[in-house]
Amino acid sequence: MAEHQLILSLGGNLGNKALIFQETSDLIENHIGKVTLLSPVYETPAWGFESEYPFWNRVLAVSTYLSPLDVLKEIRKIEKRYGRTRKPGVYLSRAMDIDILFYDHLILETEELTVPHPLIGKRLFVLAPLADILPGFIHPLTGKSILDILEECPDQSEIKRLSL
Repeated sequence: MAEHQLILSLGGNLGNKALIFQETSDLIENHIGKVTLLSPVYETPAWGFESEYPFWNRVLAVSTYLSPLDVLKEIRKIEKRYGRTRKPGVYLSRAMDIDILFYDHLILETEELTVPHPLIGKRLFVLAPLADILPGFIHPLTGKSILDILEECPDQSEIKRLSL
């Protein structure tokens, strides 16, 4: 069975964010794979909707033996633990949201899952922490490095690195 590099994005703006982010990292370790890289946490405004509560965002690299769809199943269990409900095309405040950004250099498009995540290049809150841990990673669809994609990102949101 082969080992795969999985890149996940964590985000949340409700509850005890420090505790939820730590618990989520632990749950990922216990159910998905070993966390090999962990970005700093960034505080950002809500993206795609209005909220009075700022988001925390972070990116993790994980070494996993699970398939992409098995990873997705485990992610949904973790999100459900924190009360996450999904409504297609609707963004809401939430305690924890986990997105699969990359799975090796796989390109996958199914009804359930698209990898790489289609909105990476439009989200500063994903690109900044991703560039901290994998600046030279090459996006399999664009052929560009994460650092290059970050420099081209149209998102001008205010973003602040937290020192936790």
